[in-house]
Amino acid sequence: AKDEQTPEPLLSSLDIFLFSLIAGLLIYWFFFRKKTEPVPEIKPFTPVTPQIRETSFIEKMKKTNRNIVVFYGSQTGTAEEFANRLAKDAQRYGMKGMAADPEEYDLSELSRLKEIPNSMAVFCMATYGEGDPTDNAQEFYDWMQGTDDDLEGVNFAVFGLGNKTYERFNATGKYTDKRLAELGGKRVFDLGLGDDDINLEEDFISWKEQFWPAVCEFFGVEATGEDSSIRQFELVVHNDINMNQVYTGEMGRLKSFQTQKPPFDSKNPFLATVTGNRKLNKGGNRHLMHIELDITDSKIRYDSGDHVAVYPTNDAAVVNGIGERLGVDLDTVISLKNLDEESNKKHPFPCPTTYRTALTHYLDINNMPRTNVLYELAQYASDPKEQENMRKMASASPEGKALYQSWVLDSERNILAILEDLPSLNPPIDHLCELLPRLQARYYSIASSSKVYPTSIHICAVVIEYTTKTERVFKGVATNWLKNKEVTDNGHKLTVPMYVRRSQFRLPFKPSNPIIMIGPGTGIAPFMGFIRERAWQKEQGKEAGETILYFGCRHKNEDFLYQQELEEFERAGVLTQLNVAFSRDQEHKIYVQHLLKKNKQLWKLIHSNNAHIYVCGDARNMARDVHTAFYEIAEEVGGLTHTQAVDYFKKLMTKGRYSQDVWS
Repeated sequence: AKDEQTPEPLLSSLDIFLFSLIAGLLIYWFFFRKKTEPVPEIKPFTPVTPQIRETSFIEKMKKTNRNIVVFYGSQTGTAEEFANRLAKDAQRYGMKGMAADPEEYDLSELSRLKEIPNSMAVFCMATYGEGDPTDNAQEFYDWMQGTDDDLEGVNFAVFGLGNKTYERFNATGKYTDKRLAELGGKRVFDLGLGDDDINLEEDFISWKEQFWPAVCEFFGVEATGEDSSIRQFELVVHNDINMNQVYTGEMGRLKSFQTQKPPFDSKNPFLATVTGNRKLNKGGNRHLMHIELDITDSKIRYDSGDHVAVYPTNDAAVVNGIGERLGVDLDTVISLKNLDEESNKKHPFPCPTTYRTALTHYLDINNMPRTNVLYELAQYASDPKEQENMRKMASASPEGKALYQSWVLDSERNILAILEDLPSLNPPIDHLCELLPRLQARYYSIASSSKVYPTSIHICAVVIEYTTKTERVFKGVATNWLKNKEVTDNGHKLTVPMYVRRSQFRLPFKPSNPIIMIGPGTGIAPFMGFIRERAWQKEQGKEAGETILYFGCRHKNEDFLYQQELEEFERAGVLTQLNVAFSRDQEHKIYVQHLLKKNKQLWKLIHSNNAHIYVCGDARNMARDVHTAFYEIAEEVGGLTHTQAVDYFKKLMTKGRYSQDVWS
């Protein structure tokens, strides 16, 4: 029967023979191929090590025989630079220091510092915004507020970096000094308060000149007399290197500009395409501009009032000028390698790279060099008089301070100008690159609303350009670079490396709360975002409170920024009041504070209707004058004494109802 038939075999005898033969050949090749063919060279695999937070600075200090740690809270790099200088100075006093980012360590270990003989912690603490700690010091600040650790036996000193034009001058430095003492720490030297409104460098030098003798006396040590230049980095020239391994301007990961990966931040900026660049003013000799950046597909989110940080590049003419003056091939590929192998900071900027890239993307060559740069470079001046003057400018003597103030600061000499005006000065370019500070990101108040422009960020800025006392033209790095980012139609897209920094400058949670905005000049930037958001809220059917703007400019027909848009918002009822002060259209100058004083109705909005006040722009004069105008309104209309008025507006600030986004 068919159903009892034996099934046919799946493989015939020939199939089995061929299969066995192939399998045998494969086994022979796998086990015995080494005898007949060379083994290919296996390149060593270099793993990409993720950045791991070092938890114990105490163990690191013990391992590397250090007894001074200098922590820095730094937003723009100055506090970090000061910390590095102090750590380096320690060698001149027979001590060993290290600069440290508090974000990378566990500061709750501070009480263990007494385990290291003759040790101390120094804190270079910058204050950011309205009395806030810097981003990298926030965790340390929070720890200080919450801890009850006993710091008895822990020696410390604090130097604060601030600006007196701000209400809470040097708040972070003052708090750090006070809190460490409250916890039982021993203050080795008095709190130093640097004021960037006058001369931060001079304040630091004066403090440092007294700090080290106090440290020597406290620990019973003497200066070694070693006053010569101490190099931190050694030069490595790469004559034969794959250019794919060379940094070309990236801030962190190599090739991060070719292959962009979120999240985007200060170490990994997004390359935003410039989709708009127009001149805002109709006349005058200035250039005020509106820039639009496309953030599509970046996953970047922002709110009205936030800041956009952009990484500019230096002027090619200045870069080339330095190369020509020093007779250097700027396209040489180099690395600057830290001589201290235990240091977290392996290079002063991303390496390997070229001198051209370093001077273009990584180093600040436009600002006036600090005194430590002049001191270190003095040894390369062959003219004794030039060398003497450079050393004098770096000293704490009144004559030296005056010379630095007049010859460098008042004359606004950048490093190229100094090289040009001191013909005998010929430093090695690698030492110059080691000494120059890093080029920092520039922050701009965002001039758009994410509710209206979710994939676009707008910037409003004025181009900085003027002639200095030495008849040179000073050009602001970022604004001139942005000005030249024209939107081209030849298919070549121009980009800007950027990221967003959150701020506390926020519209009220309730749209029905009235808002009073004061923003002359480019201080109008965040208010363009606020007003557009108010318009959007009205479109959504929300009840928007009174929206009052005080704007100021020089001439109505020249620099009335966003005039058309603002007048349209006023006609549409989005802007309840548009008050504009044209300072130079009449004989007597009129500013925003003068218009404020005339509006007696503001007191009712503030005192009875829960209005929020916002001030943006110049901190030195405008913000102070606006303060005074509000005090006068409170006294005249509200019947408060001057002391009560000052206290009243301080309380509004604490409640978040008086916000400032100011700069000096």
